[in-house]
Amino acid sequence: MTDVTSAKSARRPHHWRRDLIELAALFSAVALADVVANLVVHAPDGPVLLITAAVALACTAGFHIWWSQRHSHAPPIEPSAGPPSAGGPAVPVAQDEEEEMPRPDTALWRLRTTVRDEPGSLAALCTTLAHNRVDILTLQTHPLADGTVDEFLLRAPGTFTAQQLGHEVATAGGHDTWIERADAHDLVDTPTRVIGLATRTALDAAELPLALRQLLGRCTIHSVPAVTADGAPADADTPGESALEETVMRLRDPSGGAITVERPHLPFTPTEFARARALVELDARLGPRMPRSQDVFTLPEGNEITVRRAGPDDAKAARALHDRCSERTLRLRYHGPVGDADRYLAHLLSPRFGRTLAVQTASGRIVGLGHLLWDGDETEAALLVEDDWQRRGIGSELLGRLVALAVEAGCDSVYAVTQASNTGMVAAMRGLGLPLDYQVEEGTLVITARLAGTPTRSRLPYEPHVRPHAQPYEPSYDIRQELP
Repeated sequence: MTDVTSAKSARRPHHWRRDLIELAALFSAVALADVVANLVVHAPDGPVLLITAAVALACTAGFHIWWSQRHSHAPPIEPSAGPPSAGGPAVPVAQDEEEEMPRPDTALWRLRTTVRDEPGSLAALCTTLAHNRVDILTLQTHPLADGTVDEFLLRAPGTFTAQQLGHEVATAGGHDTWIERADAHDLVDTPTRVIGLATRTALDAAELPLALRQLLGRCTIHSVPAVTADGAPADADTPGESALEETVMRLRDPSGGAITVERPHLPFTPTEFARARALVELDARLGPRMPRSQDVFTLPEGNEITVRRAGPDDAKAARALHDRCSERTLRLRYHGPVGDADRYLAHLLSPRFGRTLAVQTASGRIVGLGHLLWDGDETEAALLVEDDWQRRGIGSELLGRLVALAVEAGCDSVYAVTQASNTGMVAAMRGLGLPLDYQVEEGTLVITARLAGTPTRSRLPYEPHVRPHAQPYEPSYDIRQELP
C-alpha cells in the first residue's frame, strides 16, 4: 500500500503542469485566431496572414505533442529504492548485489527462561533481545501456575556468548534460565517435529524411547519391566498412573512396567509431560508392531540368507540358536557361562532396550543375531553367529547394518566388548573403516568405533541466579533394563 501511494504521489505534479500548458496553448491559439481574422477582414494581405497563422498553429500542436510524450512516458520510480534521505538521493541496490553482500557470522542458541505471568513480560524480553540484534526464530510457551516458561530458538551475532545472553535475559526479568548451542536441525518447528516422532513411533515400537529422547532433549530413560524372569514383580514403585515430579517423569509402559525419564539439569513442564504421555498412549493403542522389511544377500559360497528385524516373537527361535552354539561361542558372546538364556533373550529382543537383527536361512532357521543396545552415552553392538555359519561374512554384514542403525538414531559411537582371542569380532570392527579406540577392562577388550559424520552439538548451560559457576553439563542418554 505504501509503495503504490508513493508512486501515485510522484506523478501528480505532471498533471497540473501539463494542464497549464494546454490552457496557455489554447488561449494563445484563440488570440492568434482573433488577430488573424481581423487582419484577413481588414487588411489587403489576408491570404498571407492566413497561411502564417496555419503554420503557427501547426508548430504549437507539434510542440504540445512532443511535450506530452516526453513527460507522460517517464520511467516509473522503483518502489524498492525507497524515499531519498536528507543527505542525498537514494541509490538502489541490485538484488544480486544485495544477496552477495557479506553477512556477519551468527550462531544458533536454544534458550529457556521463566518470566512473570503478567502483560508486557514477554514483550520486555523480546525488546531486550532485539536491542542486542538477536533474532527470534521460534517461540514456545509453557504455562505454569506462577509464571510462564518461554523457550526460544535464537540467531545471535557470532561474538555473543552464553554469559552475555544470560545476563541480558536476567536484566529483562527472566530467571531459571537455561542456554545451549543449537544447530540447523533445530529449525524444524515443534508441531512438525512432534508429528514426525508420532509417525516413527506408529511404524515401529522400538522408536518410542528414541522419540521420547528427541522430544524431551538430553535426558536419562530407564525402562523397568513389570515382572522378572521368574514371574516376581520387578519394582514395587511402578506407578499405577503417569506422574510428573519436577525433574522426573514416570510413564506407564504399554508393554508392561514403567518408563522413567530423568532430566536433573532442567525441570519438566506440564506441556512436555502432556506430549510425552500422548506419545506413550499412541504406542499403547497401536500395540506390538515391527517393520516387516527384510534384505536378502548372497554369501561368498553362493547361499542366499535374509536379514530382518527381530523381536519378542523370535524368542523361541533365538533360544534354539543358543542351544546349537558351542560353549566357546557363547562364552565369547556373553564373556562367561550363560546362566539363564531366557532372561538374557527377553532383554535383548525387547524393542525398549535396543534393536535386534536376525539372519535366517531359506528354511527359516535363525543362524545369527545382532544386537544394538542403548547404554548411556554410547551404544553397544553384540553379535552371535552359529558355529557352522561362522567365517562366512555374516558377522561383518550384521555389524555394518547395526552401525547404520546407530548413525540413524544419532549415536556418537558404538562399542563392542569381547576378548582378544575373538579374532572374528576384532576383524569385523576393523572392517568398518571407522576410527577405533582399544581399551582393556577387567580382562576384556573394549573396541569403540567413533561414527564419522554424526552431528554433534556444543552445549553450554547457563543459569545466572541458580548455579552461576556450574560446569558445562555433559549429555546423558541411558535406556536400560534394571535387572533384579
